[in-house]
Amino acid sequence: MRYWSAAPLALSLLLAQPAYALSVDCGRLLDVKTGKWRDKVSVVVEQDKIVSVEAQQPGAPGDHLDLSGYSCLPGLIDSHTHLTMEFSKSTYSDKFRLNPADYAIRGTLYARRTLEAGFTTVRNLGEDNNTSIALRNAINAGFVPGPRMYTAGKYIGTTGGHADPTDNFRADLEGDPDPKDGIINSPADAWKAVRQHYKDGADLIKIMPSGGVLDESRSADNPQMTEEEIKAVVAAAHDYGFTVAAHAHGAEAIRRAVVGGVDSIEHGTFMDEQDMRLMKEHGTWYVPTAIAGQSVSANAKIPGFFPPQVVLKAIAVGPKIIDTLGRAYKYGVKIAFGTDAGVYPHGQNAQEFAYMVQAGMPPIETIRAATVNAAELLQHADSLGQVAKDYQADLIAVKGDPLQDVTLLQHVEFVMKAGTVYKKP
Repeated sequence: MRYWSAAPLALSLLLAQPAYALSVDCGRLLDVKTGKWRDKVSVVVEQDKIVSVEAQQPGAPGDHLDLSGYSCLPGLIDSHTHLTMEFSKSTYSDKFRLNPADYAIRGTLYARRTLEAGFTTVRNLGEDNNTSIALRNAINAGFVPGPRMYTAGKYIGTTGGHADPTDNFRADLEGDPDPKDGIINSPADAWKAVRQHYKDGADLIKIMPSGGVLDESRSADNPQMTEEEIKAVVAAAHDYGFTVAAHAHGAEAIRRAVVGGVDSIEHGTFMDEQDMRLMKEHGTWYVPTAIAGQSVSANAKIPGFFPPQVVLKAIAVGPKIIDTLGRAYKYGVKIAFGTDAGVYPHGQNAQEFAYMVQAGMPPIETIRAATVNAAELLQHADSLGQVAKDYQADLIAVKGDPLQDVTLLQHVEFVMKAGTVYKKP
């Protein structure tokens, strides 16, 4: 059996070659579709795929990995991460000191923490400099351990809006960012920005139709993109095979994004009943990021952690997301798991499950949100999110029953991604 270790890089790369003809013998395996456990199951893996899921056969030939004392689940999917950044007291001044390479190198640490926490796939939703594209490529090439990444590259927003990388700079530094930088001010700009993302090698598009908490502008929820601009982004994106994720806190921004055809609403803090009805009608996904709301609320109480303007917004917005999530779940809006990792420390992603339960979701529904639902949002429901024949060999294991105590998912003891073991008891 081969697995990733903490050995020097050359040895680590050798050990990280995919396992071949390996049986993972689970004490029990969760069928996320039915919500039921199957006892004493062998998951047979060849290279990066699952070739069978069957009852254990004592004395069966081949290599076996004994997880008989553990509960196995599919590898988890976080639909909203930022793997090349992590907020701290120095974040706002770091942009004047750190180079893109610094962010990319730090991202290798954050990626490993995420993978070892049981998240074998992530949807990475934006940065200023496309460092996540380089990180994704390095992971795919086997140079660094990390989750399977689908990345949006640079954010797309409007001048002075939540995506503008020069917000609050002094006048001689702010310049005039354009579509190549992800900043648009017309439908024509939208087409150019999407085409630039295609050229850059992004996997999807992330737009900012509302204000945000962590920029230094006044509003967290005002609309910042017109409906026509959003429709242009979506039309261009779908032409190029991209899905579109929309950061949106305010109700009007959410309405415009949904009517404009986006695939998912991120955060959705001030979502109202009209927004929920439209989301059900359009089949729009909701990615709540409750842990991010809790994190910014807590950090706002630490003197000097955020600039004063951000403190006001964090206190107003952060505590509301759990309530919005509860209302959206009861209304029947489709929910995919996502955390806004990087707003809080990477590797703590699984705390989101407890907040989802607090909002009123049963544990099995939170796990489905992080497996089959997230896989559907990614448009990879035929290869990710389940432990089944011909699916990617992504498997995690914990002690105990997370259907009874979802916080057990914060203590993942075994991680396999694409047939390679990265963590084991």
